[in-house]
Amino acid sequence: MSQAIETKKGQVQEIAEKFKNAASVVVVDYRGLTVAQVTELRKQLREAGIEYKVYKNTLVRRATEAEGLEGLNEYLTGPNAIAFSNEDVVAPAKIINDFAKANDKLEIKAGIIEGNVSTAEDIKALAELPSREGLLSMLLSVLQAPVRNFALATKAVAEQKEEQGA
Repeated sequence: MSQAIETKKGQVQEIAEKFKNAASVVVVDYRGLTVAQVTELRKQLREAGIEYKVYKNTLVRRATEAEGLEGLNEYLTGPNAIAFSNEDVVAPAKIINDFAKANDKLEIKAGIIEGNVSTAEDIKALAELPSREGLLSMLLSVLQAPVRNFALATKAVAEQKEEQGA
């Protein structure tokens, strides 16, 4: 009996450590998905470096209490799977949201974004954001626009002067 309790305590510590180290976490209800669909989702998440696991809700509740994330407990009903990302905040939300659009059985329940409990709507809004590279390219184009416009205006003035001189 004590062997089982020790094993469960170890699992709770492992889950709590994952919550602590994760940049973002997404909790989903996977009921109704076929084995092939779950395998495809796991493959997509694994390629992005995201860990996707199914844990007992009681163990996850104890881990969230240990990490001060009790707000997540109200979403831990029924079968749940949890996606942990240690580096990219947006990747799990984006992959799961895209997969949920193609497979209506997958339901995003909630998540944790940089230590804060978030609703399904927050996760979906995060998924709709462009990637970091996309945002950087938008910023770069905004920064280049004045210089580009000045260069075009200077070129137009130079061409106009050439025409007047000829």
